Amino acid sequence: MKKIITIMVLGFLTFTMNAQEKQESEKSKDSNAPAFEFVTEVIDYGKIALNADGVRTFKFKNVGKSPLVISDIKSSCGCTVPKKPTEPIMPGESGEIEVKYATNRPGGFSKTITVSSNADEPVKTLQIKGIVLKE
Repeated sequence: MKKIITIMVLGFLTFTMNAQEKQESEKSKDSNAPAFEFVTEVIDYGKIALNADGVRTFKFKNVGKSPLVISDIKSSCGCTVPKKPTEPIMPGESGEIEVKYATNRPGGFSKTITVSSNADEPVKTLQIKGIVLKE
């Protein structure tokens, strides 16, 4: 009987501590922080020819209340080259992230682009995918 009561008390304490952590993380969000609003977070190249133009653009808008600064963009492989905006994106303004995929490799691909910024979601993951056809 003591074991059951002990387990119930420990379970209750764990539940209440978890609830407090969630409340604190919700409070820590800055209401004036910049925020991304992407037109799409996935670009599907579809079926493209070998050595075709592999440049695509992720378009976004800063829907926050302060300037959005993209500090770094990394791709999951060297075959994908992202280009970040050099200037801060002011509230209400739009920006673009250009991505170039090397289409000299036939076959399917799915790559991720990780965007680091000062937005309310500091790390954003974007994706490109498609199939490069053989000649």
